[in-house]
Amino acid sequence: MNQFDPQRDIPSGARLSVAPMMAWTTPTQRYFMRRLTRRALLYTEMVTSKALIHGDTHRFLKIHPDEHPIALQLGGSEPGEMAHCARLAEDSGFDEVNINVGCPSDRVQNGAFGACLMAEPALVAECVSAMKAAVSIPVTVKTRIGIDHQDSYGFLADFTRQIQAAGAARLIVHARKAWLSGLSPKENREVPPLDYARVHGLAADFPDLPMSINGGFVDLAACHDQLGHVDGVMIGREAYKNPYIMARVDTEFFGDARPPVSRHEAVAAMRGYIADHLRAGGALRDITHHMLGLFHGQPGGRNWRRVLSERGNQAGAGLDVLDAALGSVDVSYESAPSAVLRQDEA
Repeated sequence: MNQFDPQRDIPSGARLSVAPMMAWTTPTQRYFMRRLTRRALLYTEMVTSKALIHGDTHRFLKIHPDEHPIALQLGGSEPGEMAHCARLAEDSGFDEVNINVGCPSDRVQNGAFGACLMAEPALVAECVSAMKAAVSIPVTVKTRIGIDHQDSYGFLADFTRQIQAAGAARLIVHARKAWLSGLSPKENREVPPLDYARVHGLAADFPDLPMSINGGFVDLAACHDQLGHVDGVMIGREAYKNPYIMARVDTEFFGDARPPVSRHEAVAAMRGYIADHLRAGGALRDITHHMLGLFHGQPGGRNWRRVLSERGNQAGAGLDVLDAALGSVDVSYESAPSAVLRQDEA
């Protein structure tokens, strides 16, 4: 019998989550995600501890009530700063705070955080311990399976052992190593081979540490398969490229009896949010560029993207552009939107 129970008690929504992605998992994108899934755990973009302390703290920590469950991802390596930021996150209503130990970019390395911290497990453990002592929400870590030539299983297991001892609530493992030089961040997401078996072995060797796997998942069937080995699965760019993949998550991963929202209904549910944004002086493209993939792979999906990309970028573009884009799509395969979802411009 497999030792992992997909129903075991892990932080809310972590069974299926959407990865933190710079410039992608913005407040607007997260609001859109919530039109599709109520239960999946969402993450912010990575925010550095110094930016959070010395920058526009309110902007970084502002969350919509609909975003829960929501985690703040932090980049940093100074335990005192990280503990302070964890308190700010908890006070602002976040459900989890996560430490980035996976980003390989030069900029992140120059800030002494991200994937390069895998080489300093004691320091990461010190950050976890300080943050855990400061807050009651879960403190989690997102990492890789190795860096450069430090990619043995023993290296990963030693890192995990120290993180667990420090009190991490969950470890999220991107099943690729990271090259700290020679590859761009994009290449680091594609060139190093995926090694799911290594993460499965790690989960088996650390059964008391809840563990999620990340990397390369493009369909829910593959995510289901992973739950025989780990506690949770994190979807990355597929949730952005093909966001409607998230519409079945509540039913398939959380036992929600409510039927999945249709694409048409998801668009209708965004109208009020868009109308508010436009009234506040914002541009339509600020929101609709996160919605471009909604009809990915569907009849008229290219028309949807074209209308939003071309007309949505024009000055003064409004909800009529959204209507035109929707009108260019064959939605006969879907039910009409519920009337209650179209209470928008009033």
